[in-house]
Order: sequence, then C-alpha cells, then structure tokens
Amino acid sequence: MGLLEVCAQEFGTADLYRVLGVRREASAGEVRRGYHKVSLQVHPDRVGEGDKEDATRRFQILGKVYAVLSDEAQRAVYDEQGTVDEDCTALSQDRDWEAYWRLLFKKISLEDIQAFEKTYKGSEEELADIKQAYLDFKGDMDQIMESVLCVQYTEEPRIRNIIQQAIDAGEVPSYNAFVKESKQKMNARKRRAQEEAKEAEMSRKELGLDEGVDNLKALIQSRQQDRQKEMDNFLAQMEAKYCKPSKKGGKKPTVKKEKK
Repeated sequence: MGLLEVCAQEFGTADLYRVLGVRREASAGEVRRGYHKVSLQVHPDRVGEGDKEDATRRFQILGKVYAVLSDEAQRAVYDEQGTVDEDCTALSQDRDWEAYWRLLFKKISLEDIQAFEKTYKGSEEELADIKQAYLDFKGDMDQIMESVLCVQYTEEPRIRNIIQQAIDAGEVPSYNAFVKESKQKMNARKRRAQEEAKEAEMSRKELGLDEGVDNLKALIQSRQQDRQKEMDNFLAQMEAKYCKPSKKGGKKPTVKKEKK
C-alpha cells in the first residue's frame, strides 16, 4: 500500500497537506510547524504500552509525509501530478523515523507535551483550529472532537461554546449537524467521556498516584465530578434550546433562522 493510501486509511485523507493541517501554499516553515504539531499528538511517548504500536505506525507515516513535502523536488511532483515516488530514498522502509524527528526537533518528553497542551489550549491558534474543523466537517461534532488537537471528550462543552460564540458573531455559518444534533449522538460522546475518565483513573492507580497523596486524589475526584455536572448541565441546556417541546408544554420558543 502506497503512502497516499495509508494516509487515507490512518488519517481519513490522502491529501498530504491536510494530514499535516497546512495549506497547499504553505511555506517550508509552515509545513515544518504543521508536522511538529501533529507529530506531538501521535508521538509514541504520549501513549500507554497497549497503544504504542498504533502510535508508532502513525508517527512513521507522518515522518514520510513530511519527508515528501520538505523535499522541493518531491513536493513539486506531488503538487503537479498528485503522486508520490515510493522508491525515493526519503521513503525508505529502513529509516529510523524517531531519529529523523530528533534531528528536526529536540527530544520529546512528557513535560514537552504537557507544556505544548498548556500553551495551545485557549490560544488564538486553537480557536482558529476549532473554527476550521467546524467548517471542514460542517458542524459534525464527532469529527470535530476527533480532529482538534489535545481535546478530550470531557471538554466538549468548552468546544461547543467556542463554536456557538463564533456562530452568534457571524464568523461561521450555522449548520444543522451542530445546532440540531440528536440527543442520542450527544449522549454517546458523554459515555465516551465517562470511559475516558475511568481509563485515566486506572492509569493513575497503576502509577501509584493514589497512594499517600490524599490531596491529589481528592482534587482529581472533585474535577471529575465537576466535569460530569458540566456535561449534564450542557446537555440540558442544548435540549432546552434546540429540542421541540412536548404538546403539553407551553409556547414554542422562537428559534433564529439558520444560515445556510
């Protein structure tokens, strides 16, 4: 299977630029930054042992994508013909892609990933990425939540509030997939959020973080409860805003006409 087919299978697109989250007209520096940002998300050092194989495979694919787009000749061929020379040296199967990554960037660590997430969340860059994902997927929250960097399902209320504010401000159109999403789909993501929280708690226990650190444990439990309440409140608000009232109810609320 060639690189383009593998990208379509692993990242949902055969467009090498979209895999790295950059424009086709992106400069060499923008391509490099795009590669750095996406590779942080799938770096094998940020996952558990059970997920390392999948993360390593995706990390290696990203290395090949960057190898093509960072080479002027290879990029020109791809831009003109939409093909990749699978036999070129840059795509050698024997290449150590993690060593290649370290040549470009400093050695990754958990602290690096956490620092990146801390600066990225709430930044103008994240805001732009969320709006772009909303436009790309026409309001489909399943795909938006999968595509935005460093986002956990427990953060859905925050992401939706950002999108709603952008809609209200006229910065993005109002898609039915977003404003009229079924409660069933929303609850499915809520279940995933609960499973994610349980997995995180299990990981902390495996690391012994709940032994002799009562204050930390209490803080974790408190945050989990707050997130659960936030999700419940959010679902109730969305139901009140977008779902039709029963026939026994009072007046039907006025809903703004959607932009198309």
